[in-house]
Amino acid sequence: MIRFVAFFSLVLSVTIQAQEKRPNILWLIAEDFGPHLGCYGTKEVNTPVLDGLAAKGMRFTRYYTTAPVCSASRSAFNTGMYQTTIGAHHHRSHRDDGYTLPAGVKLISERMREARYFTANVKELPAEAGFKGSGKTDWNFAPPMKPFDSANWDDLKTHQPFYAQVNFQETHRTFHAPVHADPAKVEIPPYYPDHEVTRKDWAQYLDAATELDRKIGKIMELMKRDGLLENTVICFVGDNGQAHVRGKQFCYEEGLNVPFLLSWPSGLPTPAGYEGGKTSDRLLMSIDLTATSLAWAGIAKPKGMQGQVFMGAKAEPAREYVFGARDRCDMTVFRLRTVRDARYRYIRNFTPDRPFLQFNRYKEAQYPVWNLIKELAAQDKLTPGQAVLAAPTMPEEELYDMQADPHQIQNLAKSNQPEHRAALERLSGVLTTWIEQTKDQGRIPEPEEVAKNEGSTKGPPQEKKGKGKKKKEE
Repeated sequence: MIRFVAFFSLVLSVTIQAQEKRPNILWLIAEDFGPHLGCYGTKEVNTPVLDGLAAKGMRFTRYYTTAPVCSASRSAFNTGMYQTTIGAHHHRSHRDDGYTLPAGVKLISERMREARYFTANVKELPAEAGFKGSGKTDWNFAPPMKPFDSANWDDLKTHQPFYAQVNFQETHRTFHAPVHADPAKVEIPPYYPDHEVTRKDWAQYLDAATELDRKIGKIMELMKRDGLLENTVICFVGDNGQAHVRGKQFCYEEGLNVPFLLSWPSGLPTPAGYEGGKTSDRLLMSIDLTATSLAWAGIAKPKGMQGQVFMGAKAEPAREYVFGARDRCDMTVFRLRTVRDARYRYIRNFTPDRPFLQFNRYKEAQYPVWNLIKELAAQDKLTPGQAVLAAPTMPEEELYDMQADPHQIQNLAKSNQPEHRAALERLSGVLTTWIEQTKDQGRIPEPEEVAKNEGSTKGPPQEKKGKGKKKKEE
């Protein structure tokens, strides 16, 4: 009898431990990066590591950030809330006014820590990796005193389960990767002039993606070395869209659509909705990864969280719409809002009196095609689709059929076709409702002096002194 009780206790103990085993969760975050990997069909890029991750895991084609710029987007996906709801919508705002998150809103790292997860934003990597993580946070609010437990990779293997981020800056300008892509062979979107400046710039961007893949490979080697592959969920995403004109800082597909690759570990039960080796076109938002990561960790979705669980036993119905917003970036004030469904993207420009290429110091200095478009427009050498970028004003509304016109060249907002009129009316109404229901704080402009000072309440941003040191505005 005593032996039976002892055996039963042992079995019960093992069963409970198995039920309580929770996955490690690793987010690999690239900066300013669209879905420009080999597995997404991009040519002249060499990304075998990420392509392999996609082949074994899941690749998502309709994964969108809530903002097309880093600080607003990161404020959202690190909390699971729209940046417009929590007052974090202006790029690099609240840096000196002590603004904190609204009651009930927390960083994902805080929620993970409360559930006994070890948290890390990895900067320090073993010597064999040959690089460091950027450690980027860039939130538009005052963070807690210690948002993460560690910045050291070697802490992960001895502190499980863990939630960790590794941030990579390769695809952020200025590009500085080894040469790989042939400018003559890269595919240029039709809204850009097919010019040697454009081709060289695009090739350098793809070279940065190739270098990013190499570094992801080093992370995978460390995972294998430390025995973490069998119990770690790996998520590769971009923090906002591509670092090109009409991409980053704008509400077109290129500014919001980013790669999302998901690899589920072989050592843990597969959640409902995960299909290894498959591609999904489900509409997802970056804040949904926040809610879903919490669910993977066994943490109930917090009350009021706007992200939705898309996988596992607690999965919510698929989204019919995804939303995006752009507000002040650096010294440049716009207010743009967008919604898209499976077929159409609708954009509402609340500041239509301003040119698309409104002055922005960072863009003027870092984006050669930005200046090229202006030069060719002055010479009347742009196609109608390209000339839209150089127009002195923007349309109040834009509507694009993403199936027929994936590059969003033909604005259907004034089309008389019944299906276009119906789509415009429906999406305009959906966007208005979203603005109201989510309490979009962009309806209240920043004080004029704060906007002029790029979000500072204590005067203009200070330039760093010293040779070669310039303020990084993005």
